[in-house]
Order: sequence, then structure tokens, then C-alpha cells
Amino acid sequence: MPLNARYVHTNLTARDWRSLVRFYCEVFGCVPRPPERDLSGPWLDQLTALKSAHLTGMHLSLPGFAEGGPTLEIFGYDELIEGARPVVNQPGFGHLAFLVEDVEVALSAVLEAGGGVVGKVSTTRVAGVGTLNVVYARDPEGNILELQNWS
Repeated sequence: MPLNARYVHTNLTARDWRSLVRFYCEVFGCVPRPPERDLSGPWLDQLTALKSAHLTGMHLSLPGFAEGGPTLEIFGYDELIEGARPVVNQPGFGHLAFLVEDVEVALSAVLEAGGGVVGKVSTTRVAGVGTLNVVYARDPEGNILELQNWS
């Protein structure tokens, strides 16, 4: 029997959380949901299995959801460990997807705001669903985004 659960948020750990918050607000219309977080203490060390963990950041309301909907949580830790740049076929969380009116326009906005592109805009017909126009892009810190439009 499934748990009585409700989806709450997705977290991105950022090199510069303020810059990444600006990107998601300016490009996708996310809205800051105060307060800013400034978290540390034994409880956080216990939660994260880190010693002297300290993080700061912000939750963002996602476009298309009513107040109280799920958020994008962008946090930065005082101490970061660099990993490999995410790739689309790496196990684990793959990308954040946004439904947009025009994939090409959205990709241009991502690029103008300091993001990048993974592949090329592609269109396919999905039986029983419709026509998908889609591209994988990157936010300014390299996290993968899917920009999609269905018709």
C-alpha cells in the first residue's frame, strides 16, 4: 500500500545559489518563496553526514502551480565537492523539464542568460499523445534542462 505522500520539492546544490535563483526566475518565471535559508548545527551535520555543514539558499515557486505547490530548492554549501558534469544517460536525477510555448525561443532565453545546449531541437510524434518538440539545455551551472512543447 502506498504511503500518504505529497511531492514537496527538488533540490539543486549550486556553486552560486543567488545567481542560479536569478536564472530560474528570469528565464522560467519562478518566484522566490521566502525566507532565505541559512542553516547549520548538529541536526544538519546529522542529516547530511557532513562535519560543520552550513548551507544558504532559497525555495522558488514553480510556474504553473498554485500557491503551496512544489518548489525548486536551490542551496549552496560553504564547502563544495566538484563532480563530473551531468550527462543525460548518467544514473540518478536526469533533468528538470519545463513546458514552454516555443522551444526555440526558450532555448534562446536560456542561452542569453548564460546557459548552454546539450543537443539539437528535435520533433517526434508520440502515438496517443501528440507531437513533441523538445531540446535538452543546461542552466549556467551545467544542470540539464528539458524544454518541451506538445501539440
